[in-house]
Amino acid sequence: MSEPRFFALIIGTEILNRRRSDKHFDFVTNALAQKGHRLSGSFIIEDDPALIVQTLQFIAAQENAVLFSFGGIGSTPDDHTRKCAAIALRDGDLHVHQEAKEIIVNRLGDKAYPYSVRMAELPEGATLLENPVNQMPAFALDERYFFMPGFPEMSHPMVEKILAELLPEKRTYYRHTLTALCKENVFIEVMEKMPEGVEYSSLPKLYSDGWRVSISVASTDAQLALESFNMYIELLEKRKIPYSLEDGHNEN
Repeated sequence: MSEPRFFALIIGTEILNRRRSDKHFDFVTNALAQKGHRLSGSFIIEDDPALIVQTLQFIAAQENAVLFSFGGIGSTPDDHTRKCAAIALRDGDLHVHQEAKEIIVNRLGDKAYPYSVRMAELPEGATLLENPVNQMPAFALDERYFFMPGFPEMSHPMVEKILAELLPEKRTYYRHTLTALCKENVFIEVMEKMPEGVEYSSLPKLYSDGWRVSISVASTDAQLALESFNMYIELLEKRKIPYSLEDGHNEN
């Protein structure tokens, strides 16, 4: 796969109705940042099968998508993710994964029946993800769609292991930041000239004494990052707009 685009799918009505707080978004963004990557999108959706299928199909349609999905792979009636993954990414059917069944039965014995053993019913071609807490397996499809429990203590170590395999090398971003005493529309002409391979952002804020805007420029190419950032500096100097610089830094 060429440059991956990472997505998070957080499934659970209990998060949307505030019975539980989401812990996955912050974790995934931080885990990716440590590798020099970021999320392209994150979705929190309710336990609705049609919505789950549609969201999975949307993510799968994105070029080089890698998905971390949290929640809904258990054995209760509101756990729809296994079936929805089969519909969205396979032929729609679930198949008994013999290795998963053996793990569940060996772990639970007779208590695996009649319900827990259902967690071994997976989409065609699923591979297993080791659960470090209770051994109940999660699963992956095509080595880029990863379906994990909603419990952070189970899923977060899985994400770390997956990222270690997908991104064995850290990628360094070279970032430069300034704050200028003006509105952000001053920089539109420069923003329109930003070359490919440069990530840029403007964050405006209104204070009692007027507008300020924080400009950030980053790239994996150190020279390109600096040259692009200097385009903003040149504009500010030309218009005599006051500004302050933050020290340039590397993000590993």
